[in-house]
Amino acid sequence: MSIIIIGAGLAGLSAAVTLAQNGVSSNLISSMQSERAQSVMAEGGINACLNTMGEDDTVENHFEDTISSGMYLADAEAVRGMCAAAPGIVERLGSLGVPFSYNDKGIVQRSFGGQRKKRTAFVKSSTGKMLMTALIDETRKFEAQGLIKRYPNHCFIRLITEDNKCCGAVVRNTYTNRTVSLRGSVILASGGLNGLFDGMTTGTTQNTSDAAATVFSQGVELANLEMIQYHPTTIAIQGKRLLISEAARGEGGRLFINRNGKPWYFMEEKYPELKNLMPRDVVSAEMVQVAAMPECDSQVYLDMTAIEKNVWNERISDLREQCVHYLGIDPANKPIPVSPGIHFFMGGIRVDREHRTSMNGLYAAGECACQYHGANRLGGNSLLGAIYGGQIAAQTAMKEAADNTEEIIDIAEEPAEVSCGFARTVSEILYKALPILRKEEELIAAKEELNLLKSRAGNRAELNRLNLALAAVMSAIERRESRGAHKRTDYPDRDDVSFKKQSVAKISGDKIDISFKEIKGRRD
Repeated sequence: MSIIIIGAGLAGLSAAVTLAQNGVSSNLISSMQSERAQSVMAEGGINACLNTMGEDDTVENHFEDTISSGMYLADAEAVRGMCAAAPGIVERLGSLGVPFSYNDKGIVQRSFGGQRKKRTAFVKSSTGKMLMTALIDETRKFEAQGLIKRYPNHCFIRLITEDNKCCGAVVRNTYTNRTVSLRGSVILASGGLNGLFDGMTTGTTQNTSDAAATVFSQGVELANLEMIQYHPTTIAIQGKRLLISEAARGEGGRLFINRNGKPWYFMEEKYPELKNLMPRDVVSAEMVQVAAMPECDSQVYLDMTAIEKNVWNERISDLREQCVHYLGIDPANKPIPVSPGIHFFMGGIRVDREHRTSMNGLYAAGECACQYHGANRLGGNSLLGAIYGGQIAAQTAMKEAADNTEEIIDIAEEPAEVSCGFARTVSEILYKALPILRKEEELIAAKEELNLLKSRAGNRAELNRLNLALAAVMSAIERRESRGAHKRTDYPDRDDVSFKKQSVAKISGDKIDISFKEIKGRRD
């Protein structure tokens, strides 16, 4: 038995290690080395109820914060399982050498948005990099034992399917252009949909969205594509958005805007309990709204000047260095200008709580999968969801894979498909149609523009991405309510009767269908 994993970030590595620990081999496919995966870019921390801060935190508190922040659009039992597993995951990471901050009570935890307790374990503001380093080392141990075979610099081309069952994957070596087919069950861990918003997200420019677009075209269901998280504190730099970690606000950073010539700390006035640490969808929407007020300037600032010197040195020194390097501003001495930017995709491949997709033999985990985060993700839950999801997907895959499954490698010459040049145009259409505050007129206009581009697509790769873009816009049109990251100015209220469900996108032939289905739990 050998299982194919597409993607070598946290979710992919977690799946590979889980399989190896159970004596099951895997082929780990990635377009680049793991050291360059998007998981490395995660900054603020990973959530777990360790209760080291004397706040009487519980797993139930973590569950309630997660499920309520996601506006009850995630499977409750899946979320409960993740929260219950979190302490063991963080402790295991510590045993693998992740240099979390410690004091005499154990791992230090910081405040993060949407959470009533300090439960985010961290390594300054480079947590993702440190977690990846630990799992890369663990992966290499199993590589040496022959249980993990790496295929770096290979791009995913398509699934191999027979009778609506996934039987393997076709991949191409980007160095030699040699194309091979691999037989076996497949776990997709290909990351979020950054490629739909070329140069407009905080994510890596190498995360193209093509894997999700391809499997969608092959009949795999996607869900909640309209749920796109805008992080409140980002800055435009060359080619992407620079993230100013939520750790800055967790350690005392304050948002303000100048109103009638004076600083107005609007989050503290409007939300006196959590203040600047309200869930990200709330903070981002407030920033847009106050910037549009006639008595306010248009620019929001993040004020970190009151943060103590020892906190800068011990907890967020790398964040400070980042600001100085990219902005030429020392945030310890001067507020920095910030604005919301696309940061995370709650929607993706529809999975049940065992991480099965709608296609037998295909599983998904990490940001490419729609699980755990509902309509809005808590900071600190992405790293946790990726590691836990990778574990669950691996456990399910090895339980369901046929005992006699064998890896078969064939030469399969397939011509590479080259982009027709629509990427930037598609991104601009989507960015205009899917901002923080949305309305039907702009969504319908985007749908028409994308359909026009679709009629001119020159190859399958472009057509797949345009179908994915259309599915996102159509999902936003059909969800006629405001919930979490999806805020409609023409439908400002939440409608639990009609829309406390997943929006599900499916393609048949050339037709994209959007429906609303009950949140997917365990498949019968």
